[in-house]
Amino acid sequence: MFLGIDIGTGGTRALLIDDGGRIVGACTAPHEDMRMERPLWAEQDPDDWWRAAREAISGVLHEASVSAGDVRAVGLSGQMHGLVILDEKHEVIRPSLIWCDQRSQPQVDAINEKLGREKILESIANPVLTGFTLPKLLWVRDNEPHHYERVRRLLLPKDYIRLRLTGEFATDVSDASGMALFNVARRQWSGNMVTGLGLDSDILPMVYESPAVTGVVSPSGAEATGLRRGTRVVGGGGDQAASAVGNGIVEAGIVSCTLGTSGVVFAHMDKPAYDPEGRVHTFCHAVPGKWHVMGVTQGAGLSLQWFRNQLAPDADYDALTAEAAKAEPGSQGLFWLPYLMGERTPHLDASARGGWIGLTAKHTRADLVRAILEGVSYSQRDCLELVEGLGAQVDSVRVSGGGGRSGFWRAMLANIFRRRIVTLETQEGSAYGAALLAAVGGGAFGTVEEACRTAVRERDTDSPEPAAAALYEAGYGVFRSLYPALKPLFPRMV
Repeated sequence: MFLGIDIGTGGTRALLIDDGGRIVGACTAPHEDMRMERPLWAEQDPDDWWRAAREAISGVLHEASVSAGDVRAVGLSGQMHGLVILDEKHEVIRPSLIWCDQRSQPQVDAINEKLGREKILESIANPVLTGFTLPKLLWVRDNEPHHYERVRRLLLPKDYIRLRLTGEFATDVSDASGMALFNVARRQWSGNMVTGLGLDSDILPMVYESPAVTGVVSPSGAEATGLRRGTRVVGGGGDQAASAVGNGIVEAGIVSCTLGTSGVVFAHMDKPAYDPEGRVHTFCHAVPGKWHVMGVTQGAGLSLQWFRNQLAPDADYDALTAEAAKAEPGSQGLFWLPYLMGERTPHLDASARGGWIGLTAKHTRADLVRAILEGVSYSQRDCLELVEGLGAQVDSVRVSGGGGRSGFWRAMLANIFRRRIVTLETQEGSAYGAALLAAVGGGAFGTVEEACRTAVRERDTDSPEPAAAALYEAGYGVFRSLYPALKPLFPRMV
């Protein structure tokens, strides 16, 4: 058996697979809600992730009736970019500024001024964004010097769980790629970024390829989780790279769209290629020696979650999408901008704001919900077009994540993307990819590609309908015009 653990935003999921990649058990433990003390701020407690990981591991072993000795290796996945800083006793100094926290624009501006945008792109193949780890660290330096002075180690969310399991300070190339400190082309820490900003390289973890063994479960890790002491723990991957492995996006021609809290369009690349404007991310893949490009909508599933939490607390997501299906395609001219936490692709604007445009007295709640799903889908098409423009081959799009479980949303995506949409037998995404990486590191498969060819199987297909696709093509044109029209106003909305 092989165990995959995914440290998400809303919870931690543990998943067990057998030697053939078939799922034998899964368990999710929820996290405490993210703290948002100010608009566009977002924090979580790393020790709450550890609590949830212990609960999820215990739960999946119990559900599958599997003993700790049956688990041959563990793979880790998790939300990317989150800042976990530790003191000399390896204790967490402050809550983690997570991926969607946007407070660090002054630090991004300072980094660009000090190093220059061209040198930064040459060094890390990406622009520095507020969502990335580096500007979060500098925000702590600039605003909480009493905390920064105590920093001895820097980790990402999943790698804090690795530390608690193994005692090792390590990460993998895919997750390191999203820190703005990593030379993506050379797959190593960037000396230009580290020395150029006066940082101490000793705080950075060791970097491994994703299937490589990074350590073994320690006595304290075994006592805390019930896993067997000495069980191998592999590098794993950032949630998007791990999800891509779980979806079989490890060779050319297949692109994935993952609709979770954020929405990500992801394509495999045999060599690094990056957008000079930095509108999409170029990162190392969880496949050794390969890369990927991805575009990110910050507030994808988050948009629907916000609506439910604030305006429909008694409804579940299935009920909301069923309600949306009753509204007319195009939502009677109503558009949703999903910029609840600023935006990455294609706008790179931390000040962007979300909202409905075109609201009239005739609109119903069903129109409001449908407009949210359409707006998120339009934003994901923005990502798809940029990824394709970088040379990614797009024969079909494999959809996963919470939004991918909705047949209604998948059919909408087919029409908005004007592409064939495919679902898989296994819809687990990141946790499944982490388990497959563990299976490679544990010897069940020779390569990541072999694991995916064996274990990942297509199930259903949705194809575009000409009339609906034409309607959404016109709607997409309107959607694309809204952000430029509103952009000058966003910084004034304080």
